[in-house]
Amino acid sequence: MSYLQLAHNQWDPVAKTSKMKVLYNFGRVEQVDRGGIERLIASLSKLVDSPTLAADQDGDAGEGLSFLESRPLGGAWALDALWRRLGIDKTTRSLLGRTRRDAVVERVLFALVANRALAPSSKLAAAGWVNHDVHIPGLGQVSDDACYRAMDWLLEVEADLAKKVYASTADLLNLEVDLLFFDTTSTYFETETADAPLWRDQTGRPVPGATPESGEQDAEGGAQAPAGAVKQTGFRAYGKSKDHRDDLPQVVIGMAVTRTGIPVRVWSWPGNTSDSALIRQVKDDMRDWNLSRIVWVADRGFTSAENRRYLQRAGGGYILGEKLRSGSAEATAALGRPGRYQDVAGNLRVKEVRISEHERFVIAHNPEAADRDATIRDQLLEHLHGLVAGSDQLSVTKRAELRGVISTKPGLNRYLRVTAGGLLRVDAKAIAAEAKLDGKYLLRSNEPHLSAEDMALGYKQLLEVERGWRDMKQILDLRPVHHRLEDRIRAHVVLCWLALLLIRIIETTTGDTWNNVRRELQRLAVGTFTGPAGTYRQTTAPTPAQRTILERLHIDPPPRILQLGTQPTD
Repeated sequence: MSYLQLAHNQWDPVAKTSKMKVLYNFGRVEQVDRGGIERLIASLSKLVDSPTLAADQDGDAGEGLSFLESRPLGGAWALDALWRRLGIDKTTRSLLGRTRRDAVVERVLFALVANRALAPSSKLAAAGWVNHDVHIPGLGQVSDDACYRAMDWLLEVEADLAKKVYASTADLLNLEVDLLFFDTTSTYFETETADAPLWRDQTGRPVPGATPESGEQDAEGGAQAPAGAVKQTGFRAYGKSKDHRDDLPQVVIGMAVTRTGIPVRVWSWPGNTSDSALIRQVKDDMRDWNLSRIVWVADRGFTSAENRRYLQRAGGGYILGEKLRSGSAEATAALGRPGRYQDVAGNLRVKEVRISEHERFVIAHNPEAADRDATIRDQLLEHLHGLVAGSDQLSVTKRAELRGVISTKPGLNRYLRVTAGGLLRVDAKAIAAEAKLDGKYLLRSNEPHLSAEDMALGYKQLLEVERGWRDMKQILDLRPVHHRLEDRIRAHVVLCWLALLLIRIIETTTGDTWNNVRRELQRLAVGTFTGPAGTYRQTTAPTPAQRTILERLHIDPPPRILQLGTQPTD
């Protein structure tokens, strides 16, 4: 059995001999179009023999080769290699095999993920990007309808896909999942109206068959919750915005991240969902992921007694932030305990205080953060002094109005004192109390084997989640969300998570930022040529910088001849 291949000799400096390198495999000799290949060879020969390509184009356009276009390739090439290495392509096709959907859905999903990482845009614009502005391996033309259908299917398999992606990622990177960091953010929508309320279960998803009119009437004529429903709310709803846009509807998004910053899963909830109960659902969703014993690390919004009891189930552990300004018995007792701080890494000092038989409490102090807190407080006090100066001469009504204005600014109102006679003063006692808290935060944990230093440094790594949110919003353009349907919004968040997973692996492996890597790789392009014998695509030679990136990622550069066809194009 014989095969026809396009090959050239390449010198091997180590072996000190030339070796044959196959550029393209045409297939079995008896099955190839020999006439088409001969025409292609003739066209290539004209290009090689001519001084310039332009000289060939001076004659009949049907003779010789014509240059059609050039598209960026490097970014999509690297992302696709990681996509395949993580087995996301095989996992997706396996899940597709249970349905009647075409296997091309996997390529469409990858294209949407690559779009978020390389050129974030709406799904309508993403289709145009795929068709005209980038080369996606294994994908030709795509419609916006195909993008929307792929998103709809993605949401159906989200849980299975997330579990299998985590397993392959943990195996590839040898992840240490002893600590899992969890935090939430919100993203708002530029619309004046929130979504119509629907009955939802405890995970925030609509109960089956839920509509704005669903639910029986109770004895007083009000709506009665259907089976499994716990509250009635829209998905895009008004709530406490972490982007300081309480005037706009929003959704709440949660993310679990490893200590090295690898995002393992995301969740979405209605915009008026409070943080407190979310971590319990997250723990339940990851219960069957075959994880070893995990210590959950979360911020102050998740430190309720019910959450702590829930996280301790089956021997689970936690490190949670505690609000020093809450006035709780624990915070007051911890701050009142004497003791020396111990210097640890990362400009941090810690001291452990004994105030409970069942939990451990650690006060962490960051001198640099303390200086920043003091500076910000001085600026606030300067502003407050300017506001209240001369207020004694104002009328009672005008003074009350000024007090009302200051009360809307928590940073200023914290230091305002109103005398028995209604005069406005700067509160010296409040200033002294706040100064004692500069640069400090309180941690509580049920872990007996972690040192105070490990607890403080572990909690400090919660910044990895904040970095994830920042990259999602600034690099991957989580917002604006060009969708109004709940399922499409949820699918959009999942696409952003998959893109963040790929770029975080690239950053971890290369030691460089994604912005720098993307900028360099996108200069690696592929050109398309056509002639009477057919078309072919040829890549630009990788630069030394591009080769270094690909070598660090253990990715082979694209072949010189990316695609070779024997049929002429129109």
